[in-house]
Amino acid sequence: MNGILMMVIALVVLGGAYLLYGRYLQNKWGIDPKAKTPAYELEDGVDYVPADTNVVFGHQFASIAGAGPINGPIQAAIFGWLPVLLWILVGGVFFGAVQDFAAMYASVKNKGRTIGYIIEEYIGKLGKKLFLLFCWLFCILVVAAFADVVAGTFNGFGADEAGAVTKIAANGAVATTSILFILEAVALGCILKYAKLNKWVNTGIAILMLVVAVAIGLNCPVYLSRSAWHIIVFIYIMVACVTPVWALLQPRDYLNSYLLIFMIVGAVIGIFVANPSCNLSAFNGFHVDGKYLFPILFVTIACGAVSGFHSLVSSGTASKQIKNEKNMLPVSYGAMLMESMLAVIALIAVASFADGEAAAQGLTTQPQIFAGAIANFLSVIGLPHELVFTLINLAVSAFALTSLDSVARIGRLSFQEFFVDDDTDMEHLSPVMKILTNKYFATILTLVLAFMLAKVGYAEIWPLFGSANQLLSVLALVACAVFLKKTKRQGVMLWIPMFFMMAVTFTALTMTIISLGTALTTTGLSLGNTMQLIFAVLLLGLGVIVAIQGVKKLTEKPEAEKAA
Repeated sequence: MNGILMMVIALVVLGGAYLLYGRYLQNKWGIDPKAKTPAYELEDGVDYVPADTNVVFGHQFASIAGAGPINGPIQAAIFGWLPVLLWILVGGVFFGAVQDFAAMYASVKNKGRTIGYIIEEYIGKLGKKLFLLFCWLFCILVVAAFADVVAGTFNGFGADEAGAVTKIAANGAVATTSILFILEAVALGCILKYAKLNKWVNTGIAILMLVVAVAIGLNCPVYLSRSAWHIIVFIYIMVACVTPVWALLQPRDYLNSYLLIFMIVGAVIGIFVANPSCNLSAFNGFHVDGKYLFPILFVTIACGAVSGFHSLVSSGTASKQIKNEKNMLPVSYGAMLMESMLAVIALIAVASFADGEAAAQGLTTQPQIFAGAIANFLSVIGLPHELVFTLINLAVSAFALTSLDSVARIGRLSFQEFFVDDDTDMEHLSPVMKILTNKYFATILTLVLAFMLAKVGYAEIWPLFGSANQLLSVLALVACAVFLKKTKRQGVMLWIPMFFMMAVTFTALTMTIISLGTALTTTGLSLGNTMQLIFAVLLLGLGVIVAIQGVKKLTEKPEAEKAA
């Protein structure tokens, strides 16, 4: 196996899946191009904002990708390239993309409401309450993990072999460019909202802004410590979480999507030019380095194949921006397949290094391994290695930072929605309820807990994040399956993914709880690990209860069902 063959297999499988299975789902569920979407019906200029397909796709893709499709496959490669490749392709086509499409479809058909409201409508109020609590805890985990990834990518200082402090130019350049991205996004947001230019003109402006930011970043790096960046990143998240989507979220994701697509296209070109050999074994066994292939492979790869977090983006933000129902297929199903493609590229990247070669080159983290490999590929056609390495690191940080924009907002909304029902009188809330449903209070509480957990480091959080993420996919699949059944649409294609992911996530979370519990009784737990144990127990308990409620509704006899 070599890089080109692996890439060709991925392109054929993923491209064919979009044209065949994606359109099959669209026809089965029914798309009404003439229907008035929630973006128009409930337009409020804050969350419900109609946007062009390329803008919403940019938001969806940039938000769902994060660091997951890069970190996951590289970590899971200890089991060998074959199981990783198979799960990315099978999981991406039949699990992840189906879930994302179903979640967006259910949301658009229900006034752009989140999966939590879908559960309330078709499963019950208790299910909704428990799901929203689950989502809020999960979002705290995601913010903590990805914020630490971003702070590490921006960290301007390292140490040489002698232990002396050195400046990391690539990280400093990435930090500067990312800051400029935020400022440019605000300007682009105003242009998109008020100038009403042709979409190709907007695209040209976005690309020009991207080039300017990169050029300045490469020449004016900012050097700050990891701890300083932790604080700055969380301040940014707090602002982004309450800012209208047109002013920051939409344009930032629009800008980043071009950077990310350029990165993927460049990586694919590099693979076809360099044709890297595969230095990984095809299969290393079911038990490697104390880790079992089931369930570790599936919760580690996570975002590259199926991710519950995607359902929150599909139903929480993107569904409120869809102009036409026919745009749902490319925005949801298409974006997930693009992410699976990125996961395959990450697998080829790590496979290109011989055993110990990456560490010998100073590439110690998954993003560094990925960036180093792509830089090696493109250096074959004469591109400067250092420039490409910096740009790829920039793109990876853009993935993670963009996900933070979305997940923090979703966490805030989940916390607020927990205290509100359809019949709640928002005009006459008690003083306590006014505080609990206040977006600033919800944002601050969410981010304070995430900041405390971020100090543990993403490497320690990742296993729990992966397990919780996949359990969230179970709940989303259950909710969507019940919705499809109640509305007389075919949902059998969700059943196998749903029950398989139940087995994976319940096993993984139980193993995590046992591991953390053992640490508690032997060496004691730090604040961060104690929080992880509490989160793991709560997430497992909440997930099991909601899943049971959903399956009961799913298996009810037709006579017992309410009218759709």
